Amino acid sequence: MSYQGFDPIFDENSRVLILGSFPSVKSREQCFYYGNPRNRFWTILSEAFGEVLPKTIEDKKSLCLRHGVALWDIVTSCDIEGSMDADIRNYRTADLSGVLENSQIEKILCNGKTAYHITLSVYHGDKKVVCLPSTSPANVRFDKSLWIDELLTK
Repeated sequence: MSYQGFDPIFDENSRVLILGSFPSVKSREQCFYYGNPRNRFWTILSEAFGEVLPKTIEDKKSLCLRHGVALWDIVTSCDIEGSMDADIRNYRTADLSGVLENSQIEKILCNGKTAYHITLSVYHGDKKVVCLPSTSPANVRFDKSLWIDELLTK
C-alpha cells in the first residue's frame, strides 16, 4: 500500500532538524509524528527541555517550536505494509532545502539507522548529521542520554 508522510514542522527559529524514516501505522492513524504511545520520542523531548509531556498535536508542535526543533521524515512517500523500516519500498525522499533555507538549522539528528542512511544518501550539505538510536519501542538498546546530549548541545 502506498502512503504519504506528513509536512515538516519548523519555523525561522528552528536550529535542530530531527528526521525520522517514515510514520508508523499508529502515527498515520493519528496524522502526526510519533503517535505510538510506547514510542519514547515525546518523552525524551519533554524531559530534555524540562516540560510536561505533550498530549495533543498542537501541544507537540508547540513544544518543538518553542525549543528550536524542526521535525520531518526523510521519506515523504512509500509503499509499506505495517511500520517496520525494513518494509519501506519505492520511496521518495524529502527535499530538505526549503527547511534549511528558511530556518537556522545547525545540525540534523536522525531517529535511527534507516533515517540516517537515507539522509546521507540524499543530503550532501555542510550541516552535521548525527545518527541517534531509534526511539521506537522495538529498539531494546535505547539510550536516552545520547538524545538529551544532542538536543542540548550545539
